[in-house]
Amino acid sequence: MTGAAAAGGPERPGARASKGSARLVAVIALSGVVVSLMQTLVVPLVPRLPRLLGVPADDASWVVTVTLLAAAVVTPVSGRLGDMYGKRRMLALSLLALVAGSVLCAVSETLVPVVAGRALQGLATGVIPLGISILRDELPAERVGSAVALVSATLGVGGAVGLPLAAALAQYADWHVLFQVSAGLGLVCLVATVVWVPESPVRSSGRFDVLGALGLAAGLVCLLLPVIKGGTWGWTSATTLGLFAAAAVVLTLWGFAESRIRQPLVDLRTTVSRPVLFTNLASVMVGFAMYAMSLTLPQLLQAPAATGYGLGRSMLEAGLALAPGGLVMMLLSPVSAAVTRRWGARTALLAGAVVIGAGYGAGLLLMSQVWQIVLTAVLISAGVGIAYAAMPALIMASVPATGTGAANGLNALMRSIGTSVSSAVTAAVLAGATTRVGPAEVPAEGAFRATYVVAVAAVVVGIVLTLLIPRPTGTALPRDARSA
Repeated sequence: MTGAAAAGGPERPGARASKGSARLVAVIALSGVVVSLMQTLVVPLVPRLPRLLGVPADDASWVVTVTLLAAAVVTPVSGRLGDMYGKRRMLALSLLALVAGSVLCAVSETLVPVVAGRALQGLATGVIPLGISILRDELPAERVGSAVALVSATLGVGGAVGLPLAAALAQYADWHVLFQVSAGLGLVCLVATVVWVPESPVRSSGRFDVLGALGLAAGLVCLLLPVIKGGTWGWTSATTLGLFAAAAVVLTLWGFAESRIRQPLVDLRTTVSRPVLFTNLASVMVGFAMYAMSLTLPQLLQAPAATGYGLGRSMLEAGLALAPGGLVMMLLSPVSAAVTRRWGARTALLAGAVVIGAGYGAGLLLMSQVWQIVLTAVLISAGVGIAYAAMPALIMASVPATGTGAANGLNALMRSIGTSVSSAVTAAVLAGATTRVGPAEVPAEGAFRATYVVAVAAVVVGIVLTLLIPRPTGTALPRDARSA
């Protein structure tokens, strides 16, 4: 150590740059955790929402549905806006939407404003792909992989840690406290973003494709709404089938139009290239497998012990049992980065999918004790963490620097589609075989096992799709290509 440094003199530029990089990664990772908290924030409230808001259960379900829809629509749009007008600016606007939505829910007692607030919270989902793109633009090449892996893992970390936190607040405090806490956390992230996150100099030119954004939003709503609500409306109802048909028409017309304009919202030529296409399709399968765990394991933990297979735990206890899985996702992000550096992101994604499959396979045999459920959750979460960390590296190795925001947003959309389909399929499987315990019906043991088998099938498809990804020449574009 030099005398000046020992005496508290000025730091070397490299040391200042290192601190700045560490702050940047910390702010974006924290923002990712807070945004992903929104996915599980209201889960403990779902059974009580009809009474709290004074509406039928079907209407109350919009508190969950609208967040999923808003998240699906916003991710590719916010990514493109970030590429054009500044990723830091869009990151701050996304966090502002989270804060505004949280405040609106915190002061509301009726359905409409709560649904509006939850929609605003869903609009913040673009934070994670935007943050990943900022890291690619701002960090030294040797630090991009580990930073991206860490931020990618926050999607699972926030959900896993948020479940017991939300359950505790819902159980011991007024339900509005949930939204007060989320508003406070969002405000901290917003201030930190304004103070410490630099604006990326990498921009794409041209005008924003408004018609493309509206067309994609309409198509996604028509596609995802019946997926989410089909179990309630009926899978063969006129509403469900009509929306699916409308989605097919709208998305086909949208794709036709996007392929014929100079500056589309989504560059379909890049999107259908083998590395991007098969990475996105594999992302759907991994998202499916991740969400199946989130829906199945809590119900198994909370099923009455009188069934002979249920473990009779409270929502809070179930959340605490699953929390280690989220922490494992973050702890394994450096492992995924190391695998990516040594063998490539394709190998990391493949390894993650294999570990997920092994976790579900173990779960078929380990269902009788809480520790066994914890082990299953940890294994699946480990695989998800490795796989999620690899996806952005595969995407960014295949798209120009000026399109990383939109490309990462589209990849996040693919994961959202996977979780939405998983929600519908898992709910249908669990509802297909039930057993009565007193006045209540709960999923039968065979139904839980069936969800594991379906998840394993999704993982197998994901492995096949991953094997179809060409081996990339690197994990990201060269440093000099970033300013192209």
